[in-house]
Amino acid sequence: MRIHVADHPLVAHKLTLLRDEQTESPTFRRLADELVTLLAYEATRDVRTEPRTVQTPVAEAVGVRLSSPRPLVVPILRAGLGMLEGMQRLLPTAEVGFLGMIRDEATLAASTYAERLPSDLAGRQCYLLDPMLATGGTLAAAIQFLVARGADQITAVCLLAAPEGIGRVERELTALDVPITLVTAAVDECLNDKGYIVPGLGDAGDRLYGVAG
Repeated sequence: MRIHVADHPLVAHKLTLLRDEQTESPTFRRLADELVTLLAYEATRDVRTEPRTVQTPVAEAVGVRLSSPRPLVVPILRAGLGMLEGMQRLLPTAEVGFLGMIRDEATLAASTYAERLPSDLAGRQCYLLDPMLATGGTLAAAIQFLVARGADQITAVCLLAAPEGIGRVERELTALDVPITLVTAAVDECLNDKGYIVPGLGDAGDRLYGVAG
């Protein structure tokens, strides 16, 4: 798995504000959206294109356009939804699928409870959106799910990652013959005994949408 940590002053600035426990949900959502757009720029460096010639007011110009089939953006519910708009801002013509996965708080194992995806992803580039790569179980399961459907290149976009999660994803995906890339704003120190990233930014879903009582 290739790992790319976005090294940019604006990324660091927005991430610092996201970490602050005083940042309220409306501001948190806006900052997450802006940060995802910056990460999406890095994540789409390898997006597939094909040549296209256009007529400018002066002469013909040879450029490129996104090739078919179009990229597929897949937010992992629910927190991944908070990253979707930022990704679509850069890839407005991409198709969008949804994958609902939940982590058992006792075992930390991930299971799928909902999905809205094409049955055949052969030849598709997929962009997985999940704010926190913590234990790695959810992301590894999501990648395996997409590969089983035929996806042949997957880029995961995460706001933060933990070394333990990266290690688990790499171990569980060793047998997959599919290019996997992780794009993140930072790799933090570790996980605590509850499986949260330290220093992290707390529960991304709760901070995006509040706690449903």
